[in-house]
This record gives sequence, C-alpha cells and structure tokens, in this order.
Amino acid sequence: MIQADTGYSIHQRVFTTDEVGALLDDSQSIQRSRAGARHVLGCAPIAAVARDARLLAIASRWLHAPALPFKATLFDKNPQANWLVAWHQDTALPLAERSVRSGWGPWSNKAGILYAHAPASALECVIALRVHLDDSTADNGPLRVLPGTHRLGVLTDAQVHEHAQAVAPVECCAPAGDVIAMRPLIIHASSKCANAQPRRVLHIEYSSSMEIAPGIRLRAA
Repeated sequence: MIQADTGYSIHQRVFTTDEVGALLDDSQSIQRSRAGARHVLGCAPIAAVARDARLLAIASRWLHAPALPFKATLFDKNPQANWLVAWHQDTALPLAERSVRSGWGPWSNKAGILYAHAPASALECVIALRVHLDDSTADNGPLRVLPGTHRLGVLTDAQVHEHAQAVAPVECCAPAGDVIAMRPLIIHASSKCANAQPRRVLHIEYSSSMEIAPGIRLRAA
C-alpha cells in the first residue's frame, strides 16, 4: 500500500528469487566502481527491469500518470566498499542541456552527464524505486528515512540536520525482491554495514514526462 503522506512505501515480493538471481547475473557485465555504477539505464537487462509492468504500475500510482524511467543507478555496498551516507535529500537531475532558469542549479557534470539541482516543483514530479537485490537488514546499512519530510521542500544542510534531530527515523529493511518507493525530497540516510553481507540495490527514477518543467528536458541515464 502506498503511504503517500509519509513519502515512501514498501512493496513486498515484487520480484521472485529467480528473477533477482538473473538480474544479478546480468549485472556482472556492468563496469562499476567499488561502490556500484552510475547511468546504467542503457544496459539492456537494466532497461528491461525499469520498464517491467510491476514497477511501472507502482511508479504510475505515485505519479498519477504513466511513468517513464529516466535514470538508473546500481548501488553495491559490501565489506570492500562500506560507506556511510549522511542525512540528505536527492535534488540533482540529469538534463539534456544547460539553461539559465530561476531555481535550477548549481550545475555539474557526472560521468559525462549534465546535472542541475532542481526546485521542489520539479522534484515533486519524480519517484524513485529501489529494487532490493540482497536482503536489507538492520546490520547491513539499510535505507533510513524521516517520514513526511518530503513535504518540506528543498532544504539547506542546516535544516536537514535540524529535522534529523527532531523526526524519528524509520529503517527500511526488506528482503531481496522487495521494492521501496521514495520521494527524492524525503530526508534519508544509511549507515555502514556491520557485517559482511552485501547490500546491492537497483535505484530507478521515474517521471511522468521527460519535460520535467517548461523548456527543461530530462536526459535518460
């Protein structure tokens, strides 16, 4: 069930064990850093998963419109790449071209893709789905969220820290095959793994249109 007022939801048993295993096998050919790989939507198996009818249905319910995947990232947290992610919001979007628009920026280049930090009006048109490829437990650095904080708009670092002190966090533990939906503006974090169990996640972002704002187009990544 979608928990629209909280900014996230957990969808159980979306993919079978065999489907997760096949995706892990297919992803072995993806060139990655120690922590995973950016911009993997161009990989055919990843693109197929991003367009799977089950994921499109979840994303479309959040967006209240047919969903289009525009970005995919493979996260690979393991004993050799074990990092802590501080409380933050996801505010940067991959764009087709640079433009001077109020509320957009600063701009950056990530692995050859142009990005800009977006205003809340654009980010509210995005939903991210996190496909769990391993069991996510309390001991291997699960996603943590601050429910409801997606409604606060784009925050400064100081404001994020303030809310992290005031709002009770929720750990999003889920077995392989489950999917977590989350708004990019929900404040979220993850700790380091406390054991040797890997936590691989395919993070896919969707919008209802590639024109995320008048005159501004997303770039598939």
